[in-house]
Amino acid sequence: MNYYNSSDFKLYKGNCIDILKKLPENSVDLIFADPPYFLSNNGISCKAGKMVSVNKAKWDVSSGFEKDLEFNLNWLSEAKRVLKDNGSIWVSGTMHNIYQIGYGFQKLDYHILNEISWFKPNAPPNLSCRFFTHSHETLLWARKDKSSKHKFNYNLMKEWDDNISESGKQMRSVWSIPLTSKFEKINGPHPTQKPIELLKRIILSSTDKGDLVLDPFNGSGTTGIVSKMYGRKYIGIDLENKYLDLTIKRLDSIKNKIIVTERQGASKF
Repeated sequence: MNYYNSSDFKLYKGNCIDILKKLPENSVDLIFADPPYFLSNNGISCKAGKMVSVNKAKWDVSSGFEKDLEFNLNWLSEAKRVLKDNGSIWVSGTMHNIYQIGYGFQKLDYHILNEISWFKPNAPPNLSCRFFTHSHETLLWARKDKSSKHKFNYNLMKEWDDNISESGKQMRSVWSIPLTSKFEKINGPHPTQKPIELLKRIILSSTDKGDLVLDPFNGSGTTGIVSKMYGRKYIGIDLENKYLDLTIKRLDSIKNKIIVTERQGASKF
């Protein structure tokens, strides 16, 4: 289970539901989850101008509506147990899974705070030419229940340059953020890697320094990298060694940058 352990950065290998059950109740300040979208259905997509298969891995293959829903309800239930009373949870998805997530939030008595549309200005074209081009994902933000108080760094978000609303005005619920750059994949690729800018907004809006962030679907570790960059503690869970190793490589590369900037007395990144 324990794959990597430091004072403020932990990685666990295994099924997220099994590992979540072993974590203490009311121990996590923020959860970001990028669960399977169940998109691997032998379809096609466009990558770098070429036709490619949408198939990613077994974990992205649907087991049918009822089993997919059961899986989502199970991990959301355990996520709620480990979340602090004033904590919050963000989940990303598309039309393939986000409605089950929203249903799960309501069934488990979470309180939904916002629905964010992540607009991708450089989204690839639709090769079939039979549908509108898929150019956004949906993020649902919720707190533990209606009576709990969540953390929101309003002023920081108000001053953020988000390419849509002017700095000094309230940040809107549409975020224009390009797809993950090649530079962010320099240590290795992951098929569903999220851009650093997306996780910066989520983590900095919903946590303070020293808070504990959990990602039950660690992937390439972007949630953990941003947490480390900005002084948060982190727990990541994943099934595959190669992605846990990729996370460690990314962590090692930013550790050196943090040391240099701290020695120079500069602000991090």
